[in-house]
Amino acid sequence: MKRALAFLLLAALPCAGGCAGMDVVSAASVAAKGVSKAVAASRPISDSEEYYVGRSVAARILATYPLVQDSRLTLYVNEVGLAVARKSARPETFHGYRFAVLDTPEPNAFACPGGIILITRGLVATCDNEDQLAAVLAHEVAHVANKDGVNSISKARWTEVLTAMGTEAARQYAGVAGNLVTLFEGSIDDVFKTIVVNGYSRSAEEAADRDAVATLTKAGYDPQALAQLLSKMMAKEKGGTGGIFKTHPPTSERLAKVKAEAGAGPPPKDEAVRSQRFQSLKI
Repeated sequence: MKRALAFLLLAALPCAGGCAGMDVVSAASVAAKGVSKAVAASRPISDSEEYYVGRSVAARILATYPLVQDSRLTLYVNEVGLAVARKSARPETFHGYRFAVLDTPEPNAFACPGGIILITRGLVATCDNEDQLAAVLAHEVAHVANKDGVNSISKARWTEVLTAMGTEAARQYAGVAGNLVTLFEGSIDDVFKTIVVNGYSRSAEEAADRDAVATLTKAGYDPQALAQLLSKMMAKEKGGTGGIFKTHPPTSERLAKVKAEAGAGPPPKDEAVRSQRFQSLKI
């Protein structure tokens, strides 16, 4: 996507040596060539395109919330995040999963398309142990694996983006390049509003919870950890209107379903060691 945008912007520049000798292509010819190209516009977003959209969405979030300047905490969150990502339904992305902590007491987490996952200092502080932190990150990884972010992009808008990229007009008329940038920014808006303002659909959240429980089990974490964290968050939900409470379904509804998914059983091995490691780094 980045190379395509650069190509279109370069193509929009005036001819350095003059264009008098260039054959003039009629508008009808351009349109005819564009028809076959437009058919490809129905294809889904590629992994590389998803990555660039996600990186742009992450940049917008970082314009509001600064990163925590704690390299040990950042490394630790990445280690836990990668541990669950490897056991998820999508263990690899275009440029890999990356995790970071936002410096705000607001409890929240954001799964940007392509694998950039941001969790707030407030949500880390809400967790009691590493297993609960892993549960949060597994839930966000599930959103990436299920492509919930890119699926929120208006299909009509993405069709316009791909059509503009594929037509002969994109290489011959300056207006198309500017229009493509506008359309691409609109796609980012779609994802940003879904993640930060409106939240995913109830079915998407339920699927992410269900997948998180399965991932925790495969990664050796306590599958009940997500239910434990949701139980703790229920008390905060009564007085909380922002952050994760604004963009997620009622915690009580999620809790009942997660408990059913996780079942009952003894805690996994090394839970005490993980809890001690978490407490030594928790802020």
